[in-house]
Amino acid sequence: MTSQTGLQAARVCPQHVLERCRELTEPALRTAVHGLHPWPRRMASYALGWCDADGTPQATGGGKGVRRALAVLGAEAVGAPAAAGVAAAVAVELVHAFSLVHDDIMDGDERRRHRQSTWKAFGTGPAVLAGDALFALAVETLAGAEGTDGAAAVRRLTGVLRELMAGQADDLLFETRPWVGPEAVGRSEYEVMAAGKTGSLIGCALTLGPVLAGAPGSTVDALAGAGRHLGAAFQAVDDLLGIWGDPDLTGKPVHADLLRGKKTLPVLAALATDTPAARRLAGLLAAGTPLDPAAARRAARLVEEAGGRDVALAEARRRAAAARACLYGAPLGAAATDELVALSAFLVDRRL
Repeated sequence: MTSQTGLQAARVCPQHVLERCRELTEPALRTAVHGLHPWPRRMASYALGWCDADGTPQATGGGKGVRRALAVLGAEAVGAPAAAGVAAAVAVELVHAFSLVHDDIMDGDERRRHRQSTWKAFGTGPAVLAGDALFALAVETLAGAEGTDGAAAVRRLTGVLRELMAGQADDLLFETRPWVGPEAVGRSEYEVMAAGKTGSLIGCALTLGPVLAGAPGSTVDALAGAGRHLGAAFQAVDDLLGIWGDPDLTGKPVHADLLRGKKTLPVLAALATDTPAARRLAGLLAAGTPLDPAAARRAARLVEEAGGRDVALAEARRRAAAARACLYGAPLGAAATDELVALSAFLVDRRL
């Protein structure tokens, strides 16, 4: 990255980028969801933050809209108009919503974005139906996109869905494995899981717009690499927030991942160190019983003392830098690239 491009990216406001992409894509997203059967439509609208459980409209939607922004910026980066990325943005936003609805069911999470998760508000069976509706609508939206590359985009999305489900399967299975010993989850296994669960969809978001726009394969591959690095950075920060995040910002209890026994990067990195804190942490976790809040607080302190927090933050920054290198090394439009770089910094610097 040259100092000139670095200065240009630094002047970009990520919040303005997210808002611009939201305003561009929101009408198409709402039109797509409106075509659903009224019951899954209301649940889908609730999951997307558009209404209360009783259908009362809400002024603000849920989530930051990162994936839809990546889809729009990806199209602009290859010289296509922003509108060329709208179908891709709608599809990835629908898939993301589907994954969150089903993840909350599988994880038993009762809260999402400061209110009841979809299954808690409507019941498990109806929430499964809502997730299925979102999934089907995403594929339908992409298949119906204008242009001649819709089939290629659908193939890319369905391949990513296979990766996403494999990552989620590993994440769930990891919870049943011990923290220490020969059956413990290793760092390399974690990285494969994170690449599937998070990196695959973020990489897909960055490439679907260019695929629809007919961009060269080498350019699409460069964007996919950037997106996967960015996804790994995003997951590392999520892991940090899952232990030390402010509940007022995350919408979940402090130490939530420790209370659930999630195998996350800070904990795995801490356990891998040859330190007294790591040994105390291993003893605390090896008991095999769920941690109570006091034990979770103690575990969080030991993870930090053993260096797990620093390792995860360093990994997030390293992956974000790798994403920037992929972007600046590809033949992409300067303005969109600067916006993507600014967005990558914003994702890594989310408040803890």
